[in-house]
Order: sequence, then C-alpha cells, then structure tokens
Amino acid sequence: MVRRTGKNRSGSPCSIDFGDGRSWRKASRSGGNGGACVAITACAACVGVRDTKSGSSGPVLWFSRRDWAQFIRLVCKAA
Repeated sequence: MVRRTGKNRSGSPCSIDFGDGRSWRKASRSGGNGGACVAITACAACVGVRDTKSGSSGPVLWFSRRDWAQFIRLVCKAA
C-alpha cells in the first residue's frame, strides 16, 4: 500500500511511504500533473529512483552517489 504524507509548497504530497521501510521523497515541483513524477530515496552508498504511479510494485533504479551527483550537475547545466 502506498501512503502519501507531508505537503510541498504547492500543496502536493512530498513524502511517500511505499511500505518498504525507506523514506521516499517526491520532487517539490511535482504537482497535480497526472502522476508524471518520480520519487527518490538515499542510503549511505546509493540513491534509488522510482516512478510514483507504479507504486510499491514498480522497479527501482539504483545509482551510486557519485553517478547521481553527476546526473544532477548535467541536468542543472542543461536547464
């Protein structure tokens, strides 16, 4: 069961409980756009990313923290 907790500045849920014991966060700029957003979680060595509309049964993409930081740098540079 997926449970959404907390709200971001637009009033949308920003914390998502997929029931896996991890703390998942939805982007603060995600809104009521039909579920077109992702959630991330982090552990000591990696960052997990998943599609929020897939819920707890959807796959998780795992990145090393180094690779995630590089991805964020490239996205910010392109914006």
